[in-house]
Amino acid sequence: MIRFSNTDRRRLARCCHALSDETRLRILERLSAGERCVCELTAALGAGQSRLSFHLKTLRDTGLVRDRRDGRWMYYAIDPEAVAEVGELLGRVGARPHQLPVLA
Repeated sequence: MIRFSNTDRRRLARCCHALSDETRLRILERLSAGERCVCELTAALGAGQSRLSFHLKTLRDTGLVRDRRDGRWMYYAIDPEAVAEVGELLGRVGARPHQLPVLA
């Protein structure tokens, strides 16, 4: 039986919600090639600035994406540590019982 801590359960639920939207997945596809400016993402995805900002905020709030400002431009990139953490949590779902870590 899989057992997640309350923190891990909440984290995984938030990330699954963030990943359940096609636009957010398209953003992650673009960011997988490296850091991108919002203007590049807007042009590449054909999405309006406000719509894109909403989706980027969702991804940023989960920690999957980080941002930085350079003058008037905002740049976004995938946070590889956060993605690895979520991957580890998801990996527990398919693990055999003897492979799961023991939680106190």
